[in-house]
Amino acid sequence: MADALIVIDVQNDFCPGGALAVPEGDAIVPGINALMDDFAAVILTQDWHPADHASFASQHPGKAPMEMTEMAYGPQVLWPDHCVQGTHGAAFHEGLATDRADLILRKGFRRQIDSYSAFFENDRKTPTGLEGYLRTRGIRRVTLVGLALDFCVNYSAVDAASLGLAVTVRTDLTRAIDLDGSLAAARAGMEDVGVELA
Repeated sequence: MADALIVIDVQNDFCPGGALAVPEGDAIVPGINALMDDFAAVILTQDWHPADHASFASQHPGKAPMEMTEMAYGPQVLWPDHCVQGTHGAAFHEGLATDRADLILRKGFRRQIDSYSAFFENDRKTPTGLEGYLRTRGIRRVTLVGLALDFCVNYSAVDAASLGLAVTVRTDLTRAIDLDGSLAAARAGMEDVGVELA
């Protein structure tokens, strides 16, 4: 049974100096690179938003980043503009060993819907195609690393578990935003569905 390493959103805008920087987001890069050779497959995800993405606070007059709004699919955090397609902020961190990737999966490119998970858009119904890729390669176990632990890593891990995959999150190779207790809630939610926090 093959194992895959899924590296979530290690992009400039999520690293120090970026538009939505996760504290010490760049510190995990060497450890992620060192882990890649232990896996049969390496998959990188990349937030890839149009400039007018509906999750950006700039698209909602009178709203500020980190405020909540209601979308057709439910509650949504409004973010600073980040990971805009083709910009430096959307590019992978320069230290990340991208040449080792078998697949680069872009998400969040549909204007009207955000996408935290590597498996589904935030409507929880629209698939990214990653499940099919893993199944056709015979991969049933995944290890997740990257940014941010309490959002995109968390959603990806929970979805992977719901799809019947064995899931490990290497918490030493993630960092969190921790927005209003989001980190504690994410850890509890992952453990509830059988995700191993290593």
